[in-house]
Amino acid sequence: MKLELDPDRLFPADPQTRETARALYAAVADLPIISPHGHIDPRLLLDDEPFPDPAELFIRRDHYVTRLLHADGVDLADLGAGTSAGDDPRAIWRRFAERWHLFAGTASGYWLTHAFATLFDIDVEPDSATADVLYDTITMHLARDDYRPRALFHHFGIEVLATTDDPLDDLAAHTALAADPAFPSRVLPTFRPDAYLDPEVPGFAERVERLAAMEGTTPGDFAGYLEALESRRAYFIAHGAVSADHGVREPYTVELDEAEASALFTRALSGDMDAGAARAFRGNMLLRMAEMSSRDGLVMTIHPGVYRNHSGTTFDRFGADTGHDIPLTTTYAENLRPMLERVGLAPDLHIVLFTVDETSFSREIAPLAGFYPSLFIGAPWWFLDAPDAVQRFRSAVTETAGFYRGAGFIDDTRAFLSIPARHDMARRLDAAFLARLVREGRVSIARAERIATDLVDSLPRKVFKL
Repeated sequence: MKLELDPDRLFPADPQTRETARALYAAVADLPIISPHGHIDPRLLLDDEPFPDPAELFIRRDHYVTRLLHADGVDLADLGAGTSAGDDPRAIWRRFAERWHLFAGTASGYWLTHAFATLFDIDVEPDSATADVLYDTITMHLARDDYRPRALFHHFGIEVLATTDDPLDDLAAHTALAADPAFPSRVLPTFRPDAYLDPEVPGFAERVERLAAMEGTTPGDFAGYLEALESRRAYFIAHGAVSADHGVREPYTVELDEAEASALFTRALSGDMDAGAARAFRGNMLLRMAEMSSRDGLVMTIHPGVYRNHSGTTFDRFGADTGHDIPLTTTYAENLRPMLERVGLAPDLHIVLFTVDETSFSREIAPLAGFYPSLFIGAPWWFLDAPDAVQRFRSAVTETAGFYRGAGFIDDTRAFLSIPARHDMARRLDAAFLARLVREGRVSIARAERIATDLVDSLPRKVFKL
């Protein structure tokens, strides 16, 4: 079958509304990409080594892809998931190509089609008959200098790219990139402290001990623990970080006095902690992270609502981020109130709320962001960064909070080649949504053009303090 990339993809079917969407999209299509949250390894750009093969590029590291193949009966070991070596890369690619039909209508299928067509001039769909020739076509391109990571980074028009980093990372790759005059774009670290704030994460006590040793604070002392976290945040800021990211299971916050919090910390280090106590410790630390952001200026992003590593067997075999994280119902108004009572009105505090429970967009997130100056609405993320879900998101939040309480689009990806496809998708969908408002007489075309540009450019710059 032909692999087709419709120039009017994602635009409305009505001819007049489609024409308006085309014009709005044209105004933003070539603007630089600002990517303030993602999971690309900065060493990819520092080392600038050629991508090894199509399987590594498109399949092994993309759990959006591997999870659907696994659901169809392919063992993750045969896809090279986690730390497994996997099979021969061509064999992995063949398994994918034979099941290309599984991705029809999915966000992954959309992004992959975009990459195949725009980067590799592929015009036939993968299947068992075309698998080898497509593998060879991609491999031939990857051998060229203009397909190395840095060349593609500039070809994609990426101006800012944020990574996600362990608090004890020395950020050497970021330092080297920032000092390289041949690499003018910004690659920013992001402080991700989850494993140092959650006593139920395996290895919590050992991580906290390493944190204290690195910062020279007293081991086992709660005040020293807080001081060490603040010191690491300052280190990240000095190396260009603008945000701290929190991937919590629930956005629960609770205020505890120093004695209560210190007692819980002691129990956490000893391993003598039940689920209720662990929840209280996490909730208090999320509140304290907001307090730290109100002081040091790091934007606080909260990515809650995911049951991580749902399959214990899969986790034991392959580790985390291998496709078995599942969305949960998530509530914000009651859970965040202690934090918002404490710092919600603090000047220059920016907190971006994300969700994979789209019922919360209109019920809680948009109303909260429509009042608290510190709160901004995060873009559809993970299971929701898909065409229909993005349109539902716009409808859910705009009538309550407008366009300017959002934070812009994030790609949240480990799949480097999907970055332009994801941002282009968001720009097309926003153009389509705005075109409908124009045709319905709800927004002028001039105002729609300004909004479309701001969603791509000025909003992420403002919210992420860029």
